[in-house]
Amino acid sequence: MPQAAPRHGDQPRCDDVVELRVHGVSGARPSVILGAERVRQVAGDARGGFHRRDGPDSTDPDGVTLEAYRWGDLPSGTVGRTLAMVLLLPFMLSNAAVWMRPTGSGAAGVTVLCRLLALNLTVVYVVSIAGVALDLLAWRCLGAAACRAPFDTLAGLDDRPVGQRLAMSALLPIVAVGVLRLLGTRRPRPAGNPLWAVEPLVVRLRAIHVAAALAVLDLLLLTARRGGGATPGTTVLLTLSAAVLVACVGLLVAPGLIDRAATARIATVTARATGVLAAGLTVATLVAVARDERGWQSSAGLPGYDGITGGALLGQMVLLVVLSGVVLWHRGRSALPRGLGAALIAAIAVGLTGAFSAGLVYQAGVLLGGYRGDGGPPLPYRWTLLAFFLHVAVAVLLCGAMTLLSRRRRRGAAEAIVARDFPAPPPEATGRLRRVTKAVARARFTEWVGLLAATYASLAVVGLATSLLGQFGREPDELARHYLRLPAGAVGMGLAGGTYLLAAVLLALVLGGLFAYRRAWFRRYVGILWDLGTFWPRAAHPFAPPSYADRAVPELADRIGQLTERHAGVLLCGHSHGSALLALAVLRLPPSVRRRVALLTYGSPLDRLYARLFPAYLDEKVLREVGERVGWRWLNLWRDTDPVGGWIFAAHRPGEPPSETTDPAGRVDRRLRDPAGLLPSAGERRPPPVRGHHPGESDPAFRAAVRDLVGRLRSPDGG
Repeated sequence: MPQAAPRHGDQPRCDDVVELRVHGVSGARPSVILGAERVRQVAGDARGGFHRRDGPDSTDPDGVTLEAYRWGDLPSGTVGRTLAMVLLLPFMLSNAAVWMRPTGSGAAGVTVLCRLLALNLTVVYVVSIAGVALDLLAWRCLGAAACRAPFDTLAGLDDRPVGQRLAMSALLPIVAVGVLRLLGTRRPRPAGNPLWAVEPLVVRLRAIHVAAALAVLDLLLLTARRGGGATPGTTVLLTLSAAVLVACVGLLVAPGLIDRAATARIATVTARATGVLAAGLTVATLVAVARDERGWQSSAGLPGYDGITGGALLGQMVLLVVLSGVVLWHRGRSALPRGLGAALIAAIAVGLTGAFSAGLVYQAGVLLGGYRGDGGPPLPYRWTLLAFFLHVAVAVLLCGAMTLLSRRRRRGAAEAIVARDFPAPPPEATGRLRRVTKAVARARFTEWVGLLAATYASLAVVGLATSLLGQFGREPDELARHYLRLPAGAVGMGLAGGTYLLAAVLLALVLGGLFAYRRAWFRRYVGILWDLGTFWPRAAHPFAPPSYADRAVPELADRIGQLTERHAGVLLCGHSHGSALLALAVLRLPPSVRRRVALLTYGSPLDRLYARLFPAYLDEKVLREVGERVGWRWLNLWRDTDPVGGWIFAAHRPGEPPSETTDPAGRVDRRLRDPAGLLPSAGERRPPPVRGHHPGESDPAFRAAVRDLVGRLRSPDGG
């Protein structure tokens, strides 16, 4: 890591303490974090670096040297990288789901199910690309149907035999798999000293996913070829391709095979051999299909394509239902059940994958005109689009219903909190008191997210039902008319609504990715999706974006070690997600460094969200270990108006009986009254603002906490 030479104001004193600030997902500029117009970079690079005030003295009035670590460009430093994350969003979510697994007996099963689900997402991706290349282009537009020009004579393939058309068109999904593999080989810089040593696992997962993708493509081609009559060659190739797919599933299902160090070499060799075999079978399949001059089965669509597509989508929903059932069975009893995030995030990933795939095939058919006169896209995709529309509609209704049903309880709790904070408000503060109460009530909606997530995860049965109906060949219009008594055209409106909704989602994701990169104010609201999704390494899906924590956390730990060599101590100040980065950095510090470190967190989601979303990795035991490693020189500031952050060990609200305990964890949390007052103070025109989740490093309470921890660092016994 590049290191700047010391300048005036950098010379350490015997009692000098550095206040190292780490921002949250908003990605604020260093000048904002440090509260200075001019800053200079003292370490790091353009994407992630350490900054100080640029001037004759970089200390604050308390004599503390200020430094900021800006990591906001690590997960989305360029437009291309941001767009890649948007396009790979389902893979990123499926990878995050495996880190949300619950603890206890269900953890291993959830891991296997998440990895199988991730593999299925790759399969569905390839099947949808093959639907455009093989079913639409090669079979319909260049053969069975008259598509719009110039797609009816594309590259002169209309005069070629069917087998050659299919073999040439199969290059498109092969290229798509190659693009995914290239994206999956990107690694964050620097590669040395990573936080999680999972790169060997990613290599194995990548080989498995590529092998499965090629095997499914072979099955599509060979199944279509067998429709005109089987031969010994096609039977052997079909059997071997199915065996490759089974081997890929077996590698993921075998307990600990690809994770354990004892079996790592065997798993790596087996995965790579499976990938090589799959590539060889694909070449052989393309040659066999292209050179087979026998007649092909006459049909509107590619023979066997609907069945394989329906099977892939059905398998997706079965895995999701089983995963949701396992997670709900093993969930803990809390306001936001621990481990439930795995089912919720997996459900969103599955919904997006199915919708993207169906939308791709549907819109390509509209563009090419390949579905005219035969009822539209393949039946499984019609059910998928309809299920997507129903899922989103029900989710919106659930959010609205949950908001209304919880309003009374949230309002009551907020009124009790505000009444304790402002027991005798003046009459002119009535309106202000009402707005503060609403802010607290809105922030408490986070406590209801668990129930909302459980309800949404249970909606997976809707997708399973539609997939089963598609497998039995039931038409959506037929069921709507005969069983639901819906008017003609109702299903068509649902399909159209699904496609428009999907187009809106895609547009929002692309614009969100671009604006999150270009506008800091927009990133504050959507950046949490990217920053949290790319925080965790690739332990389920190898084509997800790489983890920036593999760079950020070791870089922080190294910088803290360097600062303790030149200063009396280092006060680590982490806001929001920055508190998680610092907590993990503390766990990497050697004992000689930890003795000169203190920790200040504010707006921290460590317990309120992360300990519940990631119970196997950031639970109370880990948080207590963080406190022990810094000698309990740790303060956590939180507000009732904050919808994200909260207390870590104890609430300590005013009016509640004090906690009589010798446990040092009970002295970590400090609640901040928000706002500081209802009316403007003397000389001010406006009342104190409602801070909510905003940092507020200049607040008197924040500076008081800084002085407290700095005093502990400067004391001879270390506080």
